[in-house]
Amino acid sequence: MFGAGGDNGQNNNNGGGSGGGGGGAEIVSVPTRFVWPHGGRRVFVCGSFTRWADHIPMSSMEGCPTVFQVIYNLTPGYHQYKFFVDGEWRHDEHQPFVSGNFGVVNTIFLPRESDKLPTFFSSEMYGRSNMDIDNDPFLRMEAVPSISQADIELSRHRISLFLSTHTAYELLPDSGKVIALDVNLPVKQAFHILHEQGISVAPLWDFRNGQFVGVLSALDFILILQELGNHGSNLTEEELETHTISAWKEGKLHLTRQIDGNLRSYQRHLVHAGPYDSLKDVTVKLLQNKVATIPIIHSSSQDGLFPQLLHLASLSGILKCICRHFRHSSSSLPILQQPICSFALGTWVPKIGDSNGKPLAILKPNASLNAALCLLVQAEVSSIPIVDDNDSLQDIYCRSDITSLAKDRAYAQIRLDELSIRQALQLGQDANAPYGLFNGQRCHMCLRSDPLHKVMERLAVPGVRRLVIVEAGSKRVEGIISLSDVFKFLLG
Repeated sequence: MFGAGGDNGQNNNNGGGSGGGGGGAEIVSVPTRFVWPHGGRRVFVCGSFTRWADHIPMSSMEGCPTVFQVIYNLTPGYHQYKFFVDGEWRHDEHQPFVSGNFGVVNTIFLPRESDKLPTFFSSEMYGRSNMDIDNDPFLRMEAVPSISQADIELSRHRISLFLSTHTAYELLPDSGKVIALDVNLPVKQAFHILHEQGISVAPLWDFRNGQFVGVLSALDFILILQELGNHGSNLTEEELETHTISAWKEGKLHLTRQIDGNLRSYQRHLVHAGPYDSLKDVTVKLLQNKVATIPIIHSSSQDGLFPQLLHLASLSGILKCICRHFRHSSSSLPILQQPICSFALGTWVPKIGDSNGKPLAILKPNASLNAALCLLVQAEVSSIPIVDDNDSLQDIYCRSDITSLAKDRAYAQIRLDELSIRQALQLGQDANAPYGLFNGQRCHMCLRSDPLHKVMERLAVPGVRRLVIVEAGSKRVEGIISLSDVFKFLLG
């Protein structure tokens, strides 16, 4: 796949432009050291000096397997480059970077004696072209071209127009299945079905009335386990067996919770959409009702009889449509190449002295499962980053992880306040799967310098609802960006 030679491609660039029979002065190449200090398995460097075609393999340093390096001969002048790490394009935030035709790229300038530094470099950066890993990380260029409010509004208008002129019918896959549950099904059985099918939400069908009446979600199971836990010792299968979905939903109408000092009712009508509703209308319904999915239901008669469940619409599915539509015309959306840190987008760790900052919902792995469930409900979030003592990302606990307690009937043997998050996550893993960093791609991350289009593409993956913004290298949590954050920004 890659066009790099066995000698790291160095000979291909030796001598610069000295050959070819011209009468000009010889251009002397400068051996230049490239370093990638942020780990990986296979790391390459590619840039304008290879015409963005050849990928130069890098080797890990002896005694320091997370640091990769290569020496490559460059001619004097200005060059752009990026790293290709385990199949993904990356750049080093600790080195000068700009936004160019290939996204956010690192830059390097090798001057001749008569050359002057480009205006976008400061004099402090002169002589730092060897990219040593001990370079001061605070002396880096962040010269990202600013974007005007007019360009932001132009992008929003074009996205809004696309959503208004396309329908929910376009979300329907060519093939697939949608699971619905009868309201008279016991809660325990529904719990097991969701776990076995690997889903966290299912529409509810009322056979007596011949209509869809609601949705059963992972949040329901969180509330059920909390309620049962408040009324006894260990949770038992018998308690779950006595509750049908219908009985739970009826009791839920009167259930209130103390959230941020306000009593909030959980009563909610069925939110759904038709196949010919616009994608914009579906998006607004999802955002206004703060739900992850809504069923797309088609009725063959005007009175709503004989409804057909076609699909479950989600923000990730709608975002996938946007990405697919604008993939080959990204220039029409000026905001796509901008790094996410340049927008008021997502929730970030408050800066020191910022009294108005909203704290992130994060927990340590030894916190109790009950603490995680309470935080999921109170903070109204779908997942919580799990961090170590240095606030570096270790794992993530999601609402949907609650269904793992159905495995081997774990809910009948545990107490929510005695089981740690670490232990709860292990319950949902294979016996041979170690608990640890990013096991099974559970943690979906991005960097503050990642362009908006890259963040959108990652959030368009089914099941991914939030990206944890981490610091390159340390993976210290810097913020969180969710699907709803992106859509609220795109729609203004």
